[in-house]
Amino acid sequence: MIRYRSTAICSVEAVDGEPVFSDGWYVETKEHLGGFAVVDVPDDEAARYWAGRLATALDWPQEVHRFRGPGARPA
Repeated sequence: MIRYRSTAICSVEAVDGEPVFSDGWYVETKEHLGGFAVVDVPDDEAARYWAGRLATALDWPQEVHRFRGPGARPA
């Protein structure tokens, strides 16, 4: 069995119109219903910013995952 390291960085949800970040307790795949968005950003801080904006605008929790782009070296 091949096991993959988690790509999750954080999760965020809107509480009273403000993003609240968490570094754990990610939604299990079978519970994930909302779809996904891919946002090309330069670093984790920018990814967290956009996840917060999406969570607040959509009123739907978001997870931030790190994906390697084309030509990126393995971590």
